[in-house]
Amino acid sequence: MNSGEQLDRQARILEAALSLLSRHGISGVNMRAVAREAGVALGLVNYYYEDKSSLIRAALHRIDEHDLRLVAADPASPPDEQLRTALRRVAGPELLTTQYLSLRLHLWALAQAHEDFGLINAAAFERYLDGLATLIGNAKPELSRDECRERAADIVVVQNGMWLTALLGVDEASIRRSLARTEQIAFAG
Repeated sequence: MNSGEQLDRQARILEAALSLLSRHGISGVNMRAVAREAGVALGLVNYYYEDKSSLIRAALHRIDEHDLRLVAADPASPPDEQLRTALRRVAGPELLTTQYLSLRLHLWALAQAHEDFGLINAAAFERYLDGLATLIGNAKPELSRDECRERAADIVVVQNGMWLTALLGVDEASIRRSLARTEQIAFAG
């Protein structure tokens, strides 16, 4: 098996774990169910992941990587457009699905219930906040680092609220108003 096949199988296993988490929570994730969902042999899941905890840790890291891409800078764009683009990414149609939002809720609950998962989540949150604060600072260079982090934290509250209310079927106008509010926070005088 070449390294491309290995990465593909490992990615399928992680995606299967995330899918099961979103549908059933932690109780629905076990090595056998992940293997079945991924369409691979149980031995392969055990080859890549020592146990359920190591699999969940890897899934949390996968979400962390995804979140960092949400606040990734695009050097080809001016700083204010980079920030606007990042703020809009959080409301992408692929993120406002019941499956994705359910996954986020389960991951937040895991972070509260398990110290190791909580540490991973806290570190990921800090990286996201730093990324967002950096984008704000680039667009608003007159702000101090602390002011940028404060604005980033306020934006995250609005973003999380938008995600939670999207689960309730809030209309697109509400999402647009939430996005506009994040821009107001980011670009305020």
